Amino acid sequence: MDYSQMDNEALIGQLQQGSEAAYAHLVREYHHALFSYAVSLCGDGPSAQDIVQNVFFKTWEKRKKLKPHLSIKSFLLKLTYNEFINFYHRSKATSKLEMAYRDALEQVVEDSDPELLRKKMVIVTEAIAQLPPKCKETFLLSKKEGLTNLEISEYLNISLRTVEWHLAKAYDLLRTEVGDKLRTFLFLLFPIHQNVVPKYLP
Repeated sequence: MDYSQMDNEALIGQLQQGSEAAYAHLVREYHHALFSYAVSLCGDGPSAQDIVQNVFFKTWEKRKKLKPHLSIKSFLLKLTYNEFINFYHRSKATSKLEMAYRDALEQVVEDSDPELLRKKMVIVTEAIAQLPPKCKETFLLSKKEGLTNLEISEYLNISLRTVEWHLAKAYDLLRTEVGDKLRTFLFLLFPIHQNVVPKYLP
């Protein structure tokens, strides 16, 4: 079948039916244009390649929802732009997280002694382990798993106020054991979910 002679509607129809040959034609036909567009957006070849790969992957995933009269080229360009926006936000968040992590290390390690840092991290870990059961469970769901207070409330089948009480108590107990640098140590222990600072910490 000569896909190069197909009109837009026929090509989309083939894609909807799961034709791998039609998909391969789509990639050959539009990869270069999408890659050039992605490079113009992000200014980085490897990142642009990742963006384009995601575009084609999502196009295949959404093939059954494609509208026959939709311009496939316009669809691909719009999807490329959306992927760039997602990439930009992920990169920005990662950059901020890395900077915060470095700042945390600088605040904790006053004399660059790795053994001192290890001992301090052990103290924090043990303090968490010694929290009252409900406080510890709520605290770990929040800090380690990254659940919101509302999600914790639904998961544990307790009120939102009870979740807040357990978290406040956990922070209070940990601060007593660890001291003023609790927030920094928690960041080092659970860096993924530290982009939002708990309201219980100054």
